[in-house]
Amino acid sequence: MKDQIIVIGGYGQVGQAISRRLGELFPGKVYAAGRNLQRARKFSQSTGGKVQPLHLDVQAPPSPGLLEQARLVVMCLDQTDTRFVQFCLEKGTHYIDVSADYSFLAQIEKHNPIALSGGATAVLSVGLAPGLTHLLAHHAHYLLDNTDSIDISIMLGLGDQHGQAAIEWTIDNMNANYTVVEQGEPTEVSSFTDGQKISFGRGAKGRMAYRFNFSDQHVLPITLGVPTVATRLCFDSAGVTRLLAGMKATGMLRSLNWSPVRRAAIGLLGKPYMGTARFAVKVDARGTYQGQSALAECYLQGEHEALITARMATILSEALYRSELPHGVHHIEQLFELEPVLTALGKEVKVEIGRS
Repeated sequence: MKDQIIVIGGYGQVGQAISRRLGELFPGKVYAAGRNLQRARKFSQSTGGKVQPLHLDVQAPPSPGLLEQARLVVMCLDQTDTRFVQFCLEKGTHYIDVSADYSFLAQIEKHNPIALSGGATAVLSVGLAPGLTHLLAHHAHYLLDNTDSIDISIMLGLGDQHGQAAIEWTIDNMNANYTVVEQGEPTEVSSFTDGQKISFGRGAKGRMAYRFNFSDQHVLPITLGVPTVATRLCFDSAGVTRLLAGMKATGMLRSLNWSPVRRAAIGLLGKPYMGTARFAVKVDARGTYQGQSALAECYLQGEHEALITARMATILSEALYRSELPHGVHHIEQLFELEPVLTALGKEVKVEIGRS
């Protein structure tokens, strides 16, 4: 019987939180895996053996028997190719990936036939953004009879502890040009342009938010069939957000392509000495309801984005472990609804939903 859960990167910031929670649910069956066996063993000891250590390098060819007893793999590391993902799906091992990089997620999507033939389920878009943003957009979409556009806005706290991979991804996308779908047609846009004033709900001041290359805007036009989707980003410090938008306008953000500047920016963003740990999400879906123009709004607020990503991954992991979900490669909104996930999260997030 396949009853093991392997959390790759399971002793990192997000991985530890996932491993600990799953270790409480399934003691002795959860493995924190990675290249540093010493770190994995030290972390295992801190869990009292509920999480076991495992040496695993996803860049190396996997041994044939590696997944013999693995029911589920949770991937918390960035990968350069999908060889390991394909190996999991071929072996009939369910797979969850917390990556936010759509260029990589799009590669996994292509393995849908392999997942179907292998009898495996892969779930993508698992954290806060992408993840909860997908579920909020899905919910707002179905509050309307017809949806013309969805705008997703995300505020991140500069005082939060973000994972290294998340920080590097954010820095690398600050000056990105990318393609989105507007009115059903591909359109090229650029990060930190096209700002909009966003209200993030009760107790949150309005913030200017700017386009950013989150994967939701690439996925949702396909999974929801909405002709226009845009995602924007701001920080809880309005001054920092304005500074970045100004640097974009003057071309100064191009300096992030220079390795010393990139390293300095990653180090700066990794030090939670300014701002708070709060995050917020606002989804605006525009369309029609009962023959009239309508707006559906969803607000979400909480603290500690990395821990919410871990909680989301844990909730989905438990669902995949305990029950058989449709096989194939899916994004979160194709398998899960907002309300059960919010119930599982409990008081960790606060949500407001309305239609006007």
